[in-house]
Amino acid sequence: MSSSSIDYQEYPRRPNRDLEHIPGDNGMPVFGQTFSFLRNYKALTEQRFNKYGPISRGNTLFQHSLTLLGPEANEIVLKNSEGEFSSMLAWNPLLDRLFPNGLMLKDAEAHRYDRKILQGAFKKNAIEGYLDTMNPHLEQGVINWPKGKEFHFQYAVKQLLLEVAAEVFLGVEMGEEASSVNEAFVDTMLASMAVVKLPIPGTLWYRGLRGRQHLENFIMAHIDAKRRGEGRDIFSQICHATDEDGKHFSDEAVRDHIIFLLFAAHDTTTSTLCSIVYALAKNPEWQQRLRNEYKALGKPQLDYDDLGELEDSKLVFKEALRMYPAVPAIPRRTLKDMDILGYHIPKNTAVAISPLFTHYMEEYWTEPNRFDPERFSKSRAEDKKHFYQWVPFGGGAHKCLGLNFAEIQTKLFLFHLLSHYQIKVKEGYEMPRSWVPLIFPADGLPVTFEAL
Repeated sequence: MSSSSIDYQEYPRRPNRDLEHIPGDNGMPVFGQTFSFLRNYKALTEQRFNKYGPISRGNTLFQHSLTLLGPEANEIVLKNSEGEFSSMLAWNPLLDRLFPNGLMLKDAEAHRYDRKILQGAFKKNAIEGYLDTMNPHLEQGVINWPKGKEFHFQYAVKQLLLEVAAEVFLGVEMGEEASSVNEAFVDTMLASMAVVKLPIPGTLWYRGLRGRQHLENFIMAHIDAKRRGEGRDIFSQICHATDEDGKHFSDEAVRDHIIFLLFAAHDTTTSTLCSIVYALAKNPEWQQRLRNEYKALGKPQLDYDDLGELEDSKLVFKEALRMYPAVPAIPRRTLKDMDILGYHIPKNTAVAISPLFTHYMEEYWTEPNRFDPERFSKSRAEDKKHFYQWVPFGGGAHKCLGLNFAEIQTKLFLFHLLSHYQIKVKEGYEMPRSWVPLIFPADGLPVTFEAL
């Protein structure tokens, strides 16, 4: 089913509710399972699986939907081999005013066309340019953090990544302009979780719309210069990217894609680094393993070719994302009547798969609650039992475009951090988590960095 054949007018904004033939329940009147979903999404999915099996209906966030659990369900939805599922219809109600026309909000041919052009911004030669920017920023940022006293890692790393993104994504050096762009970006991101979507001054939604407008104005004002120049930031790369016929994105497409990529990359990387730092603090032997790996290189900075040599770092990256995938649930909407896992699913039904649940299934993972990066080693390869059992970046046509960039940025950060510090948390500390929409520490992750 190509994008031209999808008539989105056929699909009401509210999804189909005729799901009584599916096992499950609607929970509390009006609110359904919303409070359980927000309080502990992981526990809710486990309860639903134990009670109803791999497919069940429910009502969360005022939306009747189906939860599909396990690698088989992941494959059906993510592979989307017959074009039965829409990412756009699933995400539009949440993001269309703030991040319209982003890659995640496109389907079929429109998605394939834009993705193919955008891939150029994440190829080797482009990423090598980003390394020149990220290396000094990450090193200096880590050095400037408190030493020998507790601070909240989540807030510190979020600010550092904002500063890095201003230059890597937009080509803006730190200063007043970058600060105003970052503030607008944060307001726009926060508005994606607004409950009341009315432009009332002082509300999240109002600030988000203003932030979006500020970002639009900034990007549109710089597009001509980016097209004429040879910058090595992602903004410049997208301005110069072309399709097979040599055609560039329109100014409006450049604007929408760069704002969305900022959104898609920033909080997910913050989540990932929080998870890794927590895991390393609780497992100091892995801190030393990574430190030994860096010392073996004998270099003060990492080059692109060094990154592929960091096998232990890759194991830690993959295991942290198994235990704490930044995006714990992935929504879609059905585009036609179909059968899934033995049940008839009507057109325009909201469905969601759960990477988080899959990553803890005992039939695929040995002691899934234990941090064990070796499970991804070549000798054990626990992640190879099913192609869709480790899916922190999704899969299929919509698999995260920036997954290699995320791994590289993570390896750079860990190199600079562990080369200088030992990560510690208080004795007996267990990180409380906010599970949705992204996995984050619920307490800001208090840590102490001890100088080596």
